[in-house]
Amino acid sequence: MRRFIPHILLAAGAAVMLLPFYWMILTSIRTPAEIFDISLWPVPDRFNGVENYGQAATSVPIARFMLNGVIVCSGILFVQVLTAVPAAYALAKLRFPGRRILMALVIAALCVPMQALALPLFVGLAQANLLNTYFAQMAPFFLSVFAIFLFRQSFRSYPDEIIEAARMDGFSEMEICWGLVLRGSLPSLAAFAIFSVVAHWNDLYWPMIVVSDTALAPPPLGMLLFSDAETGANYGALMAGATMITAPMIVCFVLARRHFIAGITMTGVK
Repeated sequence: MRRFIPHILLAAGAAVMLLPFYWMILTSIRTPAEIFDISLWPVPDRFNGVENYGQAATSVPIARFMLNGVIVCSGILFVQVLTAVPAAYALAKLRFPGRRILMALVIAALCVPMQALALPLFVGLAQANLLNTYFAQMAPFFLSVFAIFLFRQSFRSYPDEIIEAARMDGFSEMEICWGLVLRGSLPSLAAFAIFSVVAHWNDLYWPMIVVSDTALAPPPLGMLLFSDAETGANYGALMAGATMITAPMIVCFVLARRHFIAGITMTGVK
């Protein structure tokens, strides 16, 4: 029993976490008459998946929403890595006055919610006439203190002897940072990439503030517009659209799960 009880508890927890996804997929293939049926039986009385997914794909430009999500998430991730990796390397491997204070500020910045900065950021973007642009959706997230913290924890374990040898061979600090240290911490990079992409792919709060043009809407905002268009009448089509938007994130996580777990283990972040 000592061997089986932990697995039973983990399986029960997994079932609770997966139930909303199961219900979403089940609703996406049901007819409107069956949607409010509380049965969890996976086979509906009449399969309505083709109609629901077809309506989700044609009622709103869902492909455009997903393309916008790819553009925004890719741009944010690129700049986050570009800025966070050198900062994390400096905090982990370089010795300079104020290093501990800077690290304390990074940790303190983790406690600042996005909502506290929304108003000044919105005013600044409005004054610069940058609302309704991809840049407005990406700019507040270009600097990620979480990325700095995560990479710094990973870089600390990189051997100092290799860095000293590289310096003696004439490597610059940037070459050591990008060519040696980061290459030795690729699982951490994969872990952060999943964190970043999932967080910004699912973000509704900030795009709802700075975007009013449907052509620039990311997936969550697009689903909100879809819900308004349907006035909540066809939940099957709505859940079909939600399934189509959620599927890429699940596929990415499944493909990168080993690197993700290794990255979290290397950094000690739980």
